[in-house]
Amino acid sequence: MKYNIHTHKSTNQDNVLEIVNQYPNEFDDSVTYFSIGIHPWYIDVDRVDEYLQIIDEKLQLKNCLALGECGLDKRIETPLEIQTEIFEKQLHLAVKHQKPVVLHCVSAYQEVIEIKKRLNIEVPMIIHGFSKNWQVAKSLLDNGFYLSFGKYLLRNPELSTVFEQVPNNRFFLETDTIEEGINDVYIKAASIKNIDVEQIIEDNFKLVFNP
Repeated sequence: MKYNIHTHKSTNQDNVLEIVNQYPNEFDDSVTYFSIGIHPWYIDVDRVDEYLQIIDEKLQLKNCLALGECGLDKRIETPLEIQTEIFEKQLHLAVKHQKPVVLHCVSAYQEVIEIKKRLNIEVPMIIHGFSKNWQVAKSLLDNGFYLSFGKYLLRNPELSTVFEQVPNNRFFLETDTIEEGINDVYIKAASIKNIDVEQIIEDNFKLVFNP
């Protein structure tokens, strides 16, 4: 079994467990396993309370495996204070329901680390689509985050040296929105680590997502 911890579309393959990203305002009941959250790109301040209530309800479902994607993005126009407030409200729901968090983080790694510490978040937090250098990776790993790799592992050769150093019990693989399948990401990851990553990811998945 292969595990794809973050994708925006179901491929319905028998040997792949996918966590499909969902939004509160456009929920698809037909998806087998999903995460749900308010993405910083799609914050609608007038509907935040309504969306948080939907997220609160969905997180209670057994096939809802995570909160997210949610997080902080410094490259968008929505003020960081508003993003932070909505992010923190969602984190409280993840703690309430004991679900891991799939994080969207752009140029705000120190802020996310600070929030995790200040709120004393102990549910697993996973930075999806990781693409930064070893210094950023190490800072996140030292603060208890998991890193998920996908698009940039396939596109950016320099990321291989970062991925190689990530401890085997702290990474996941994903497709997000790329055309390639999770199989391609697994092949690439295995070639960089020079090991069979399937068992490693299965162990990590069972530990973090407790499906």
